[in-house]
Amino acid sequence: MSNIVQYVVVRSDLRSALNWPLGAIIAQCCHATAAVMHLNAEDAETVAYLKDLDNMHKVVLQAKDEAALVKLGEKLKENEIKHKLWIEQPENIPTCIALKPYVKESVHKYVKHLKLLKE
Repeated sequence: MSNIVQYVVVRSDLRSALNWPLGAIIAQCCHATAAVMHLNAEDAETVAYLKDLDNMHKVVLQAKDEAALVKLGEKLKENEIKHKLWIEQPENIPTCIALKPYVKESVHKYVKHLKLLKE
């Protein structure tokens, strides 16, 4: 189980350029992760990940803006990497992508160019 990780990618410009409150940004990540877990509840890696709740491993990364986030989503879709692109309504703003839990080695190449989310 230790090598199963969930990657969450959030737009850093929500806070820096659009002045969203930190709580609102965290809510976007929560929406995306809850949705992707629900959509993949029967998946073997998701089931294994959830069996050990006290040792879940998440990595929160940043995409610089909407274009970078959407581009990542397209790359994930092309490669059949299961994820959820969260689009905040009613504004219709893409804010966050959460991948379902994966063995790190199978998806790290898609996110290794991104930096950890910082304030």
